[in-house]
Amino acid sequence: MAEPCESGQGEYTKDGSVDLKGNPVLRSKRGGWTACGFVVVYEVFERMAYYGISTNLVIYLTNKLHEGTVTSANNVTNWVGTVWMTPIIGAYVADAHLGRYWTFIIASIIYLSGMCLLTMAVSLRSLRPPPCGANTNDPNCNQKATSLQLGVFFFALYILAIGTGGTKPNISTIGADQFDEFDPKERTHKLSFFNWWMFSIFFGTLFANTVLVYIQDNVGWTLGYALPTLGLAISVAIFIAGTPFYRHKRPSGSPFTRMARVLVAAARKWRVTLPNDPKELHEIPQQSCRKDWPNNTLDALLGDASGGDQTDAKNDSNIVCNLHPEHDDRSDAFLEVAKIEFFYDQAPEGMKSLGTSYSMTSLGVGSFLSSVLLSTVSHITEKHGHQGWILNNLNASHLDYYYAFFATLNFLNFIFFLLMCRFYVYRAEISQSDPTVREEEALEMPTLRNHVHELDSNG
Repeated sequence: MAEPCESGQGEYTKDGSVDLKGNPVLRSKRGGWTACGFVVVYEVFERMAYYGISTNLVIYLTNKLHEGTVTSANNVTNWVGTVWMTPIIGAYVADAHLGRYWTFIIASIIYLSGMCLLTMAVSLRSLRPPPCGANTNDPNCNQKATSLQLGVFFFALYILAIGTGGTKPNISTIGADQFDEFDPKERTHKLSFFNWWMFSIFFGTLFANTVLVYIQDNVGWTLGYALPTLGLAISVAIFIAGTPFYRHKRPSGSPFTRMARVLVAAARKWRVTLPNDPKELHEIPQQSCRKDWPNNTLDALLGDASGGDQTDAKNDSNIVCNLHPEHDDRSDAFLEVAKIEFFYDQAPEGMKSLGTSYSMTSLGVGSFLSSVLLSTVSHITEKHGHQGWILNNLNASHLDYYYAFFATLNFLNFIFFLLMCRFYVYRAEISQSDPTVREEEALEMPTLRNHVHELDSNG
């Protein structure tokens, strides 16, 4: 009976993966590219839904709800900041309590509810002011949205933000979990997964920024919002269809408790005398900066602070030249793949979702900072009767000065990045040949290994 046990055990994953019932999974039955296919396709439709809303949001607030340029831009960046901050909550719930799958499912329902309510808000005439005619002197152009109209619209937006807080940090982690870190072949496939993951994001974003934006500007907002909502519903259905193929990780308790223990231990040992013999120190050797460690706080600040620049773009085709910095996302092809791989790879095993959420938190902080900077720059440059840099008519604004200011911040951010990269020490990679790591992993999963032996013995 020992022989089948050994041969059968080799077919099971070695990283603690289980099915939804908590049973160990066979490598050939679950996970791999089959499971990741559902995750990647989900992301295409989900990004189409999200950017189908966010890309043209400033224009809807200014043209349909009659908000000013600075106000609408700040409202958008505050919302985007919330979207990228809530993943910390979703990641905590997943890592500590519900697990990634069920956290994702519940959050998807909330996300879809927000999209449906948002579509209703742009469709019903009673939920927006009378339309402004072609003549800018039309009295309707000065009629602001009522508190009820704004309340319904922003309530839907923030319901959507809460939903993304549970989906965003967990979906990429679920995809990476489909590959066993202890298997050399699957470990290589995991790196390829992040490339395809980012490709799916860019593909969905491209569709939203072209087709959906065109529909919203030229056909109607009802159809322009209904299509992203339909896309999100399709994406959730696709993800659920892949349930029989997914590998799962058990919740491992509060990650914040573990972080607190580390801080307490570090404080207690702050003044411990180091040994004279350096061979007695067992640290992970510092490696060169071969991976990207991006700080995206300023990246989000730069991108979202210019969100208002679209408002009057269609009044003058030459304004496109001023908008080039906003849409120049070619660097993302290099930045985003390395970023998400870095945060997933460097997080401890029980904190993968939380680690992934940190990469998004920097975007949230940057979005909130962009709101502050936009208001501050607008206020300062309008003092003493001067024409401000940011006006409702963007063709008359000094966007060149505004972008030069952010270019300076971007340069300072790059210098800061180089300094942090110089002193960062990378976490050791799990190796199948490392007996110490394997022993620690085995101690963390006694129940799973016993279950494997029971299944093989009964078989």
